[in-house]
Amino acid sequence: MTFSVRGAVCAAAPAVLAVLTVVALGAGPAHADGGGRADGSRGPAVAWSAAPSSGGGTRPAKDGRPSFYAEGTPGAVLHDTLSVTNPGPKPRTITLRGADARNTGSGALSVTPAKGTPKDTGAWISFAKRQVKVPPRTRAEVPFTLTVPTDAMPGDHPGAIVASGGGRTVGVRVDLRVDGPTLSALTVERVDVDTDAGTISYDLVNRGNTVLTPKLAVHADGVLGALLDRPARTLPVELLPGRRVSLTEPWPDAPALDSVDVELTATAAGGARDTATASARFVPWGAVAGGGALLLAAVGGALHLVRRRGRRDAEAPEADGDGERVGAKRELARAGTGDEL
Repeated sequence: MTFSVRGAVCAAAPAVLAVLTVVALGAGPAHADGGGRADGSRGPAVAWSAAPSSGGGTRPAKDGRPSFYAEGTPGAVLHDTLSVTNPGPKPRTITLRGADARNTGSGALSVTPAKGTPKDTGAWISFAKRQVKVPPRTRAEVPFTLTVPTDAMPGDHPGAIVASGGGRTVGVRVDLRVDGPTLSALTVERVDVDTDAGTISYDLVNRGNTVLTPKLAVHADGVLGALLDRPARTLPVELLPGRRVSLTEPWPDAPALDSVDVELTATAAGGARDTATASARFVPWGAVAGGGALLLAAVGGALHLVRRRGRRDAEAPEADGDGERVGAKRELARAGTGDEL
């Protein structure tokens, strides 16, 4: 993304926005959207598009910048232009708004919804016109300003311009960096090993003020040595400042029986680095349950035999090696009952 240059930064209050201009287009190739082909013939429908202006207004937006980049001090006013192109045979009414960028819980990028209220870059964007009617086969150049608040924090402030119309929504990214000290920092948190699913889950948190593209290295040791040693690789995540994402690392060949220590190391540009560990016990509970049942059965059988032997001993005549003493005990037990001795 390149947003003009520093020369486009104004220190004064927001200037009057330039007047919206339109540039006629020749018939072009079809894209995908309702409205028919650009040349009026039948075939795949064409799509309107939105992109950063190429600058001169003579080249198609697709040949220019893919996104906006802006840099300035707190209080600066930045200027640029959005191109909205309608190659179809019908006019299009396009609504524009500013939005803040953010991470979803799984790490994907999203923007402030239409019914939401942006509080960062999206709130600092102002358009010459929020609603633009683009004639057929025409490109409209829509000026806008980005006013950096005087109390804006240094670092990266990602946002977007969202254009909607004709059942289609297009987002154009805006990367703003406010001048001042920057810090690249991240932490690895809440590491957990799911021994049933064979996965390692963890959180990455951007503790700095710059956008990070983290790398992750994974190491695991068992009782007999290393089980897992994955070198650092770039994650498919663009972690925005202050954001937390929850990710999962697959471990399909996890051990069936072992005591494991897992170590995750995350790094990113600017010196960001952090390591976190977790321990887990892999136990084949199905086999353990079957073995336990056999063990319980064996113990139960042994107890039953012990009890039966105890009952037989209790019912047997008492014998202590002296027959006379035994007979005397029986006679004493019968004395006083009226029975004949």
